[in-house]
Amino acid sequence: MACLAPALAGVVFALEDPGRAKISMVTVTVYLATDGDPKAAGEKALPVGKQLAERLNREQRLRFKHYRLLGQDTQPVLRSYESWAQPLKPSDEVLVRFEAQGQPTKQSALLDLELWLGRKKIVKTDARLEGDKPLFMLGPEWRGGRLIISVALAPLPESRS
Repeated sequence: MACLAPALAGVVFALEDPGRAKISMVTVTVYLATDGDPKAAGEKALPVGKQLAERLNREQRLRFKHYRLLGQDTQPVLRSYESWAQPLKPSDEVLVRFEAQGQPTKQSALLDLELWLGRKKIVKTDARLEGDKPLFMLGPEWRGGRLIISVALAPLPESRS
C-alpha cells in the first residue's frame, strides 16, 4: 500500500472558515465640524454635500458652520469574527471595532460597536444600523472643531460568478 504523504508534500489544503463569511458591509466616515476656519482640516479634506450638512444641522449637538470629510473606510461584517475600520489610514488614531449580533438583513444589522480614539476605547454600545440612516457620534475636539464619526451600512459587493 503506497503512502500518500510524499505525493502531497508542499500541497496546502485551504478549508473555508464559515465564520469568516461576509454577511454585511459597514462604512465608517470621519468628518471635522467647525465654526472656525475649515482650512484647519488640511488640504485633503473635502467639503461635504449640502444634503449631509443639512442633515447634521438638524441635530443641536452636531450643528456647526462647516463640515469637512477627513477619511472613510468600508469593511465587511463577518459572521463570527470582529472587524475593524480605520478611516484615517495610515493613522490608527480613530478605529471602530464591530461584530455582528445575529444575521443582518439587507436593510438592517445589529452590531456590537466600539469607538477607539488614541488606542483607548471611548464608546461601547449595541447599535442597530438601518438602510441609509447612519449612526453619528460626536468625537473629541480637533483643530478648532470637533470630529464626527459616522457608521453606516454599505451594500455588499456583487459576487462574480
